[in-house]
Amino acid sequence: MDVWRRLLLAVVCGVAVASVYAAQPVLEPMGRDLGLSASLAGWIVAIGQFGYLAGLVLLVPFGDVLDRRRLIAGHLVVTAVGTAAVAVASAAWMAFVGLALAGVFAVVVQTTVAYAASASAPAERGHTIGVVTSGVVVGILGARVVTGALADAWGWRSIYLALAVLSLFLAALVLYLLPAEGRSRPPVGAGYRRAVRALGGSFREPAFLTRGLIAFFLFASFGALWNGLSLPLADAPWRLTESQIGLFGIAGLAGALGAARAGRWADAGRAIPVSGLALGLLTLSWLAIAQLPRSLWLLAIGVVALDFAVQAVHVSNQHLLTASHPDRTSSVIGGYMVFYALGSALGATTTTALFATHGWTGSSLLGAGFAVCGAVVWGVGARVRSGGVTVDRELRVERVGG
Repeated sequence: MDVWRRLLLAVVCGVAVASVYAAQPVLEPMGRDLGLSASLAGWIVAIGQFGYLAGLVLLVPFGDVLDRRRLIAGHLVVTAVGTAAVAVASAAWMAFVGLALAGVFAVVVQTTVAYAASASAPAERGHTIGVVTSGVVVGILGARVVTGALADAWGWRSIYLALAVLSLFLAALVLYLLPAEGRSRPPVGAGYRRAVRALGGSFREPAFLTRGLIAFFLFASFGALWNGLSLPLADAPWRLTESQIGLFGIAGLAGALGAARAGRWADAGRAIPVSGLALGLLTLSWLAIAQLPRSLWLLAIGVVALDFAVQAVHVSNQHLLTASHPDRTSSVIGGYMVFYALGSALGATTTTALFATHGWTGSSLLGAGFAVCGAVVWGVGARVRSGGVTVDRELRVERVGG
């Protein structure tokens, strides 16, 4: 796959995931405008995450039975409808409906990653996944910079209007620039049922469960930071504006893009040890993040470290799973991302509630606790033989598949 198509797929991922996370830097004004209290503001993001979870179960299996290029374009069109609905919402329930719709069809990210993995040579699969999934991080974190500026200039509704326009534009580019897949496909009905059964069967695989549980705690820790960060920064002693809060997305981007080599490390057969080191770094990053009430510089350092760790683990996990299941990449990535969605939703709802009662110290302990749990799962998975699947086998699969 050439570099321009990789970049297009990365942008698709970025815009799709931004439709779920765009509210993070503007939770306070958005919640106020929609009549929500500060303790309930986390649901603005969580609703999109629950919609995303539904899409993973219901829509992602279609990626193994339909032309993924057309599927990507169709998902982008419906995402545009959802974000446009949020932009014109006059009440919280209307915004929640739009957010849920955008969340359901934001699973275009998984179809896009599956398309990229299947269209890449085995020796380049990790690199391609690394580039494409970097778009996810850009969408989550880079959007904070853009949305903060848009909110200051034209209000938070302009963010969702811009996302709707971008989604439609990308749908047209996908149809025009990407080739249709040449793989054979079963009849839709039978193929979909088979893909759903395969998705359910993945949850009985020990290696899959290990990667999934790591992702659950990884993104719960990630969500604890990014869903709660705007609240203390907008409060005393800092009282930053939305655009100033959004600038912390640059620190997150620096860390996440610094982990771009994670795909190359995975291609070289080092995905599992890199995951363990990155989970250790994730835990340590919260020591600096917890200093937010005293130092913005230490916060920025912690943000860089956290996002480096998250991206390194995420790319490594996806490389392992797609290499070991080349015949059903959409289903296995969809199943893996169920853990991602549940973890993100947990982080989104608990961090804002905990901040309301225990301040940033409570949110920091929560995020660090999630990171420790992820490291424990990695440690157990690296040592315990379960169902005949071990780390050694996973490493052999890496080297053969990637």
